[in-house]
Amino acid sequence: MVTALEVPADLLIERVAEKLRKMPQIRPPAWAYYVKTGAHKERLPDNPDWWYYRAASILRKLYKRGRPVGIERLRTAYGGRVNRGVAPERFMKGSGSIVRKILQQLERAGLVRKVRGKGRVLTEQGRSLLDNTAYEIMKELAERKPELKKYLE
Repeated sequence: MVTALEVPADLLIERVAEKLRKMPQIRPPAWAYYVKTGAHKERLPDNPDWWYYRAASILRKLYKRGRPVGIERLRTAYGGRVNRGVAPERFMKGSGSIVRKILQQLERAGLVRKVRGKGRVLTEQGRSLLDNTAYEIMKELAERKPELKKYLE
């Protein structure tokens, strides 16, 4: 069986974002179109659907980690270097509000659940969404490259 870690991450995140866009529980708030994704960024995201891509990326990170992940760890994952002019660059965490709101929406959708005092983990429904999407991607890749068919069995 194909897992979410065996297909290219960019393809998986793109497909899962399309599926999340169809879910009524996952919607960007009104302020999402005017906000930067962290203090280290200088501009807004170029993609107007960035909220769904970030949600799909968070799902993949939860899948990959396998154990509870907290908001601070995800803030660190989505952080980056801040330009301080002539001073040396430093690392700055990403926005906690964005991560928190996305995790709350994923909880309402039943894809993530909270583990008291430890963070959040994927539910069986969330794991199934990622694995089924990975299987669909692998089927399409196997049509173009026959040597990949052995992974579908």
